[in-house]
Amino acid sequence: MYLDYIFRRALVMLLVIFLAVTINFMIPRLMPGDPVETQLMQLLSQGGGAVGDIRAMVESHRARFGLDQPIWAQYLAYWGSVLSLDLGVSLANYPERVVDAILGALPWTLGLLGAATLASFVAGTLLGGLMAWPRAGRGWQAAGSGMLLLSSIPYFLIGMVLLYAFAIVWPVLPAGGGLPFGMTPAWDAATLRGIALHAVLPLASIVLAETGAWAIGMRGMMVSVLGEDHITLAEAKGLRERRIFLRYGLRTAMLPQLTRLALALGHIVSGAILVEVIFSYPGIGFRLFQAVQAKDYFVIQGIVLMLTVSLALATFLLDLIYPLIDPRITLRRRG
Repeated sequence: MYLDYIFRRALVMLLVIFLAVTINFMIPRLMPGDPVETQLMQLLSQGGGAVGDIRAMVESHRARFGLDQPIWAQYLAYWGSVLSLDLGVSLANYPERVVDAILGALPWTLGLLGAATLASFVAGTLLGGLMAWPRAGRGWQAAGSGMLLLSSIPYFLIGMVLLYAFAIVWPVLPAGGGLPFGMTPAWDAATLRGIALHAVLPLASIVLAETGAWAIGMRGMMVSVLGEDHITLAEAKGLRERRIFLRYGLRTAMLPQLTRLALALGHIVSGAILVEVIFSYPGIGFRLFQAVQAKDYFVIQGIVLMLTVSLALATFLLDLIYPLIDPRITLRRRG
């Protein structure tokens, strides 16, 4: 039964990926003219590249996508390019490949946004549960109120305040970048220390802004769980308060949180664009911002496609985990 469930969910995921690739293929072809060639000609007129390079890019684009072929042939060629991870070349940094540009920025975003999302999720879930738990101390209510206040402030504004306070007024942390200037990345203590120090301010700005949002969602779900029969039964059995809170209260109430977490993790690859821009952090968000500024068509298209695929994969994994977390969720079809 579980294998059938996996198969059905896998088909849904593949359908989403199929639609994403198809839409990614159709959008530029619905535009009047050839947007890539137009941008290349603008780059040439502005003196942004050599004539030979511009002509080589145009010819490479036409040959790889077969623009002189019927639309169905172009569509098959595009699928072949996607499956072979050949997403084209960067228009702004020719001859850099789009895949190389994405892979160069991806580890920075996964490290920063992954750590920030998980930290804010854990802190906010526990804080929200304690805010709703009747026998928790009042200190948790005060802490929750403070975090809820911070959650109403956009994370990029918090980032600007932290940047001003800890990089300008009291310069104890780096103002931007991912590594100290001039340092060559290596697997050593100095590199890890540099990466950690440069990630403190952007990570703190995201965690401070997101923890309150996780907490307020968890508090509402925990309040709805408190009156259920399994909580009353656990209390009647005389179970320890900590066990009732963690296993019977928190575990049941956090399922919607997990859905939101999966969606948040799926969006990680797009990066917190404004935070990465403010701190010049070399992640996917900053790379996307640079691509939009430079009208780097292939890089924008590659990042959008990767975002869609990652979100589909995250949702698929969540569907597989859900029945294992809550036995109330059945795998059997109704009707």
